[in-house]
Amino acid sequence: QVQLVESGGGLVQPGGSLRLSCAAFGLTFTDYSMSWYRQAPGKERELVATIEDFTYRTNYTDSVKGRFAIWRDDVERTVYLRMNSVKVQDTAMYYCHARDSRAIRGAVYWGQGTQVTVSP
Repeated sequence: QVQLVESGGGLVQPGGSLRLSCAAFGLTFTDYSMSWYRQAPGKERELVATIEDFTYRTNYTDSVKGRFAIWRDDVERTVYLRMNSVKVQDTAMYYCHARDSRAIRGAVYWGQGTQVTVSP
């Protein structure tokens, strides 16, 4: 059974930092492209950052470029999201996402989410 378990969310002041973690179980981690998505109340879920398997190429949505960093540890089967200089607008539920990159319509898995609240 595949599980993605997120942690690290919480309450942080504007300008502060957080590190989110997502541990993967039940899949061959090195076959998966890993991403972080977020969803704020009343808004659609949006892609925040992606790191590919094999190439480790990363991609970020414009609003977080220069502030957030995604990386992965294939030995620990964990993907991380470092959030620096956070803004109130970063408040959302953050979800870990795994996609099997071996096929065009590879299997996709989601974590249960971790809440990030940015408030003075």
